[in-house]
Amino acid sequence: MRKYLTRILTLSAFAACLLLPAATGLSQVKLRDAVDLDGNDKADYMVFRPENNVWYVLNDAGFTFQQFGIANLDYMTPGDFDGDGRGDIAVWRDENGVWYWLKSSDGTLSAAQFGITGDEPVARDYDGDGKTDLGVVRRTNGTMVWYWFRSSDGGFSAVQFGVDSDFTAPGDYDGDGKFDLAVQRPGPTSGSQATFYILRSTDGGLTAVPWGISTDMVVPGDYDGDGKTDIAVVREGATSADNLVWYILQSSDLNFRAVSFGITGEDLNVQNDYDGDGKTDLAIWRNSEGTFYILKSTDGGLQGVQWGSPGDFPVASYDTH
Repeated sequence: MRKYLTRILTLSAFAACLLLPAATGLSQVKLRDAVDLDGNDKADYMVFRPENNVWYVLNDAGFTFQQFGIANLDYMTPGDFDGDGRGDIAVWRDENGVWYWLKSSDGTLSAAQFGITGDEPVARDYDGDGKTDLGVVRRTNGTMVWYWFRSSDGGFSAVQFGVDSDFTAPGDYDGDGKFDLAVQRPGPTSGSQATFYILRSTDGGLTAVPWGISTDMVVPGDYDGDGKTDIAVVREGATSADNLVWYILQSSDLNFRAVSFGITGEDLNVQNDYDGDGKTDLAIWRNSEGTFYILKSTDGGLQGVQWGSPGDFPVASYDTH
């Protein structure tokens, strides 16, 4: 597990925000679509193999593979760039700032230059049109600047939000169908309180929620199925054999969940909606076995799916920060 994925790849204000209406499951649907290549409304099991630059995909349609991207140069950036409700295989190349994606609608290759070396890709649907927008975060002069290309009208947005030591945490926290700019700000020490800051797309207001500690990893998702991204983190243990612990603040009722799931030195978190119920399932990929383990939100059962080999990169980890 890593705080930052390598290349291969106030509470009352928050509560008020949660009272806004939301389309059921919408925030999770958009995260699910990014890794749902067959359009069956379930996240696919997908890994990228650095030794041959091949994406291996397992879903209800069967097994497929596609050579795409270059290990150690590209970030995995899957998304629904053509708005057909299916995921497009995509990468962002740091050395030239170019996005490459294969459109699921017709299988053609698209490329666009957006960003510069050193940026962080944060492609999400910021304008709410159902298509993933190209987006990057640039850390400069102590600040964080978000740039994105609006697919709805071809326009360009630039917003300064956050400081350069923050971690990106975009999500649809207010449930309006648009991804909000958000960051997780660590405290002064590894054990200090961390705080989430969210710039709401509904009204431009700022929400601040203390949650987790500095070394926790952000694991966005709609775990309660109310159409809003929940603030959630995963905490590694002190040793490689210790369990991972998931801490989730449910937006539907502000209830707190803590779930021990996964092993610190073995597993990468790959949370998504694997059972198709519109809720994010807690999930990990175990490197030593090449196996996905999913704690299904439908019935709480544990599902194991062997897919991939040690050394692969589970693509669903792209949304971890």
